[in-house]
This record gives sequence, structure tokens and C-alpha cells, in this order.
Amino acid sequence: MTSKDTYRYLIGAYFGIEEMDEYKTKEYILKAIKEYIDSFLNTNYIDFNIDEEYEDVNKNVTLDTKLHDALLVLPKINAPIDLILLVKEKIKELNDKQ
Repeated sequence: MTSKDTYRYLIGAYFGIEEMDEYKTKEYILKAIKEYIDSFLNTNYIDFNIDEEYEDVNKNVTLDTKLHDALLVLPKINAPIDLILLVKEKIKELNDKQ
């Protein structure tokens, strides 16, 4: 996986959690994800425009994909299990609507 791919799924996770209005303390999780992204950017060579990728993920990636990205990131930041279960429930709801 390239650094660009990793950045895209980290940003996707951020936007996915941002959509989780059911979770009352999502601000803390968003802060932890942002710190994780900042750490990634500080420790990896980046040869792409991060602002363009940020906007592309925000506008063009589906909520379902963003929530799946969140499931990859949440364990890495030691997120509460209730949030992980809530994300899985939201994914199931989205899939049931399709």
C-alpha cells in the first residue's frame, strides 16, 4: 500500500466518523484520528498533493467506504468498542437500503 493509499483511507476514516451523529463524543475520536494522520504525515515521505486528496476523498468517496476506512483506523487509536459497533451498525443500515 502506498503512502497515498494510506492517507486516503485515514482521511476517509475521519470523514466517516464525522458523519456518526449518533456518537455523542465523536469530537474526541476526530481529534485522535487527526493526530494519527498528522503523525503519519510527519513520518512518511509524501509525493502527492494532500489538499487535493483530502478534497477528492471528501467529495467522491461513498459514506460506506469511509465507514469501512474508519473500521481500519479505530483499533489503531484504541477507540471504544461501542463506537466500532455503531459504525458496523451504520454500515449494515446503508447496505440494507441498497
